[in-house]
Amino acid sequence: GVAKLMAPLMAITDEKLFSLRGRALECMGYLSIAVGKESFRPYFTQSMQCACEGLALDSTDLHEFAYAAFANMAKAMESEFSPCLPELVPHLLHVLKQDDGCLEKQAEVQGAFDGLNDSDDEDEEGGNFVINVRTALLDAKKGAITAIGEIGAHCGVAFVPFLEETISLLQKAASNWHPLIKAETAESLPSLVVSIVAAKHGGSIDWEKGDIAGASPLGPETTTVASAVLKELVGLMKDGDKETVGKACAGVENVLTLCGPHALNLVGNECLEATHAIITKSAPCQLDENVDYDDEDDEHDSFMTSVCDLVAAFGRVMGPHFAQYLPTFLPPICEFAKSSRPPSDRGMAIGCLGELAQELGDGIKEYWTPVFLPAVLAGLADEDHNVKRNAAFCAGVCCEGLGESIAADYVQILQAIGQLFSIDVSISDTSAAAVDNASAGVCRMIMASPSSVPIAQVLPVVLKALPLKNDMTENETVYKCLLGLLQMNNADALVQKSEIKRVFIEATAPDSKVDDHLKAQLTTAIAAIN
Repeated sequence: GVAKLMAPLMAITDEKLFSLRGRALECMGYLSIAVGKESFRPYFTQSMQCACEGLALDSTDLHEFAYAAFANMAKAMESEFSPCLPELVPHLLHVLKQDDGCLEKQAEVQGAFDGLNDSDDEDEEGGNFVINVRTALLDAKKGAITAIGEIGAHCGVAFVPFLEETISLLQKAASNWHPLIKAETAESLPSLVVSIVAAKHGGSIDWEKGDIAGASPLGPETTTVASAVLKELVGLMKDGDKETVGKACAGVENVLTLCGPHALNLVGNECLEATHAIITKSAPCQLDENVDYDDEDDEHDSFMTSVCDLVAAFGRVMGPHFAQYLPTFLPPICEFAKSSRPPSDRGMAIGCLGELAQELGDGIKEYWTPVFLPAVLAGLADEDHNVKRNAAFCAGVCCEGLGESIAADYVQILQAIGQLFSIDVSISDTSAAAVDNASAGVCRMIMASPSSVPIAQVLPVVLKALPLKNDMTENETVYKCLLGLLQMNNADALVQKSEIKRVFIEATAPDSKVDDHLKAQLTTAIAAIN
């Protein structure tokens, strides 16, 4: 197979063919991810040996390929990669200490061409500065940071002895002059928290949404690491490079999701302010942009998705406490939902609103009529299927959280969401997901206020769209609703019992993607349906 073909190539000693040797190592790294731990195990030792031997050769390109292989093999082999750490990690940390370039004062130029120097990089005393770049080492350092991040994330406990030095070096890397290094640092920093959580908490922390009054579940060691990591990430959120900012936002979200509200408490106001600056286009990385939202800008900044995901994470960890910040965050989020924005922006914005509604429950009540309802109706009428999908989800979770208090709006919501059932699910995965989310949205509405939904009219439409085709995360919602209607002996559901039985039988088929615990409930229900 491929592994046997790569074996001799990984051991090439001819300097002219080192690029081929590096590509072979890179291939083995990707292969480890593709086939998994069990299948790759027979080739792991040889691949590591060849990669480590390459580090002794005078080729920064070969080193860079080796670091990429280490990163992928650590991800694939997990704890089985740990025995390599005592020798490998010190080498990687040594690479981080290397000088990859800096601003240097330019020596006085003497000669006939002196007057042609038009550099505008002068200091106050009139001296010129030049950037001295060691490009090969810069790339190698980036690769080493990537490897450290994957090793920390997947070797857990075994990486803890190296945490202190790694934190110190990544803190320095976070202020590196080159955006590639800063962006890679932002991506790798959260793995240090993963490592300490693996060592001190068995890999996960049992935190409660919105609970900041009680004792912190983090413990002193985890608090120290999380604090250091979050402070660096929040600092990188203020960087001038968009990629760095996006990865920093994603990093903060990952740490908060793992550690909960007490982690946010470590950087609370500064983090919220930095996030607000980005979402209002007033952050350092956006200062050269036109901040007029009405310019029909059709260029979607992909990093903004990470920012909206972070806002949703605030709701996830703060719960009702985040409601006080809604007046600050909702207006800029809604700017991205305007029809003049590209579909990616509109989908991002309505998706963020949906996640906030899901986490805050009735905390969004005063913003339902002026903000959420118009956004839902506009989203459901949007031409883009991803926007429709997110709007259907948002409609459902809003009804779920607000219950009977918004029952008067059910008719127009149902009319709007009903249009999604005419979408051809064979067009794309997004199209199928839009119908799935429409089904789940109606089911949430039924469970929130069954008397406000004309079940006799909507249930046949929903059943025709089941089982779900794409978004399996909504299985729980859909089947909880159907099982509940049967348990209540709902007359409209009993009329449709043969169709419900069909859906349950298809959902419990061997190739079904429905979770086993749900399959068990549906199997029991099938036997009870006459």
